[in-house]
Amino acid sequence: MTPLLSVVIPVRNEVQALPALLDDLAVLRAAGAELIVVDGGSSDGTVERAQGRADQVLKSEPGRALQMNAGAAHAQGEYLWFVHADTRVSGPALRRLLDVLQQRPLWGRFDVRLSGPGLAFRVIGAMISLRSRLTGIASGDQGIFVRKAAFAALGGYAPIPLMEDLQLCRQLKAQARPRCLRPPLSTSSRRWEQHGIWRTVMLMWCLRLAYYCGVSPHTLARQYRRGSLL
Repeated sequence: MTPLLSVVIPVRNEVQALPALLDDLAVLRAAGAELIVVDGGSSDGTVERAQGRADQVLKSEPGRALQMNAGAAHAQGEYLWFVHADTRVSGPALRRLLDVLQQRPLWGRFDVRLSGPGLAFRVIGAMISLRSRLTGIASGDQGIFVRKAAFAALGGYAPIPLMEDLQLCRQLKAQARPRCLRPPLSTSSRRWEQHGIWRTVMLMWCLRLAYYCGVSPHTLARQYRRGSLL
């Protein structure tokens, strides 16, 4: 029997974060959803922690787009749900997703909140969610879900090192606005904590603007890894 949903989780050295997410998704797996973990070359025991807790544990060339495409190629579900390893998913969020999928939407995503304490992180999460609702464009940490047939028809994620999520959303939005779901997913605030909250916010906005102005995703990926556009 074809499952309604396949969850695709790209990972690389996520041994600390992945077990908690798999715990969150265990109830979904018990209900018949397929869990697929796609490793991009971990060296910290991530693969071993995933064994037995996912239906498939695949290996791929590193790169989030490549890994997600590899997972999608092996998925059996009617819908694909792409979830980052540092995400936490509540029971109400899972129930909301399953309820919406019964309506057979083309695609959608969740609101998001950052895991860090304090007002600044709450504001950033709210801004990300509001921007997404206004523009119909989602980032990867918002848990994008899509009908597998539609994903395949578009050729999957573009094999680029950054902005693959935005490009896919632009293509899907041309067909239908996304379903915007609450309650939010929780995503790790580690990058904001490591590099500074407002510096990271400005970097993200500048990267998006540069992408929309036609700057190569390969160039943007180098700047993203450096944490600066300078």
